[in-house]
Amino acid sequence: MVVVSELAIQALAHSKPSAAAIELFIRRNKFPIVEGNQVTFCFRGDAEHVNLKSWVYGLPNSQAFTRIPETNLWYITLQLPAKSRVEYKIEVVRGTRAEWIMDPLNQYLARDPFGANSVAHGEGYQYPDWIRPDPEARVGTIEDWAIDSQAFGGKRMLQIYRPARFRKSRQYPLLFVHDGRDYLAFTGMKGILDTLIHRLEIPDLVVAFSTSSDRLKEYADDERHAKFVTEEAVPHLEKHLPLIGRPRGRCLMGASFGGVASFSTACRYPGFYGRLLLQSGSFAFSDIGHQNQRGPAFEPVIKFMNRYRAAPAQVSERVFMSCGMHESLIYENRSLVPMLQSTGMELKYVEARDGHNWENWRDRMREALSWLFPGPLLMVYE
Repeated sequence: MVVVSELAIQALAHSKPSAAAIELFIRRNKFPIVEGNQVTFCFRGDAEHVNLKSWVYGLPNSQAFTRIPETNLWYITLQLPAKSRVEYKIEVVRGTRAEWIMDPLNQYLARDPFGANSVAHGEGYQYPDWIRPDPEARVGTIEDWAIDSQAFGGKRMLQIYRPARFRKSRQYPLLFVHDGRDYLAFTGMKGILDTLIHRLEIPDLVVAFSTSSDRLKEYADDERHAKFVTEEAVPHLEKHLPLIGRPRGRCLMGASFGGVASFSTACRYPGFYGRLLLQSGSFAFSDIGHQNQRGPAFEPVIKFMNRYRAAPAQVSERVFMSCGMHESLIYENRSLVPMLQSTGMELKYVEARDGHNWENWRDRMREALSWLFPGPLLMVYE
């Protein structure tokens, strides 16, 4: 690969390159071009304007490319700290039409419920080896379960993961996952569980994947949701599966509003859940008055967080929190750490140079699960 710095790009611009020279430049490079803490994005095509659309808190979400004169090659160079992950799209403006597209020169994509984004990796970022299927790992199973819910007045569906070595004669911890279908689809969580269990980094777990069709309401400190999980779903599972059935064997997990659902449920039933896994929790609050710049969906979240901050209490035994440095929720998550620690809860907090997205949450999963539920290998050697 030929590494081309910003100065080299500018030299190319001053040389008035031919179409053949541009084609050679495209073929010889891997895009975006990462050089130290700089990353250069390129786009080739006719347009009136080209903009980089990214979701990095602290940066403008739209930054203009520069066109090399008398060509259809555009570029922009930005600072990108080591080991960063940035998801982005390219906006191409032609006349009155503006189109957001994935980067045609970049093969790396990240999927989410809304589609896909292109991904730029800073120098030193590596895909975790444990997210890829381990051919030696035995495969667990997933089964659909229906639970009658008086809290919601109807049936609720769960997807239940059983580890490959599942036996009725043993007892297992229970991990209850909010936004379960998305965790399965966009983090590959089933394969991750298979691999981490096979490597003895976590114990055999039973995992309940739960999904809400109205998550912004039900996950925002909704009493019905907390009652469904704690008084209906968990007792049902403990009745029909060989689960540990004590706080240390129960964990709530979620990201974004799913993190709020996990934490608020634990607050409504303190001591029932011995483990919490909170990823990029949408823990909005207001220190003075009742300010809300995030929209109506956050109103119950702000009320809940303001209540908790006024009277912090120990609601679990061990809490793992993570958040991306590139997301706007970093302030709220950071500020919550000393407050939770002050209650006596054992807490581990991790930040990454990433945003509010599923691959950020995926990349933190090994550290989170193995700290909350260390397997025999980690209990011996770490």
